[in-house]
Parts: sequence; structure tokens; C-alpha cells
Amino acid sequence: MHAFAVRRTQCSPDQSMETRKIVARYLNGTLVKGTTFDFNPEADMFHVQERSTTGHPTMVRMSDLKAVFYVKDFDGNPAHKDQHHFTQVIVPHGQRVEVTFQDGEIMAGVVPAFDRRQHGFFLFPADTESNNLRVFVVNNAVRYLRYL
Repeated sequence: MHAFAVRRTQCSPDQSMETRKIVARYLNGTLVKGTTFDFNPEADMFHVQERSTTGHPTMVRMSDLKAVFYVKDFDGNPAHKDQHHFTQVIVPHGQRVEVTFQDGEIMAGVVPAFDRRQHGFFLFPADTESNNLRVFVVNNAVRYLRYL
């Protein structure tokens, strides 16, 4: 059951690409770490050049994903526990939300635009010390979205 409060807005293009390092997390829990050169939030698929290979990029279907995490570092900081409250003033404008994924994971952040008709939406994490710079959340992987 999805408990979405739907606000119909135009999905803005990804304008600030600080990094292309991503971790694509599948609904089944597996992940792919690498870089992407053709991610488009409106497309059905994109490619990831895995960091551990020099061969052909891996094709990733949006429908198979939980989320795409744009990260500072592939390894992150295992000792850091992401906060679910806002630690500082966040630059992106938008709605403060809490997202609960189908697997029970909870993330808080700012969503510049949300349209249920799209594949998903970008979320800028509330915890500015997180390894995640931004997250493309796939709508089908969301159990609840709550405005804060």
C-alpha cells in the first residue's frame, strides 16, 4: 500500500552534477558501484561502468531499482549513522520529507519536485555528513512518503 501525498509538479532536470559516482541499489538488495554517463530520470534504463571492471558498462533497468545514490566515496564511512533529522540548512529548495522504503529503510531530506507519474524523484539528504550527495528514489520502492 502506498500512502503518497501527491503534489503534481514538473520534474526539473538534474542541474548540479557534483559527481558521477553512483551506487545503484536493486529491490533485491544487490548493488552496482561505478559511474554513469547516461542516467536520465525519465528513461527506462541507463548504464553503469562498474569501478571494478574495464569491460562493457552494465545496463540497469529503472524498474529493478530501489534507488540510485550519488556518493562522495564508494566505500563511505561505515561508522557514520545517517541522521533522520535536518543537521543544517540545506541549499536545495523544496519540500522536507521522510521516505520509508518497502524494505523498511527510512531517509529524510528535501525533495525539489515530486510527480507520481515519473519513475522517481531526487532527494537531498537531511544529514549533510552522509556519504550520499543526493538520491534518486524510485517510486515503486517507496512504501510511504511523509511531508515534514
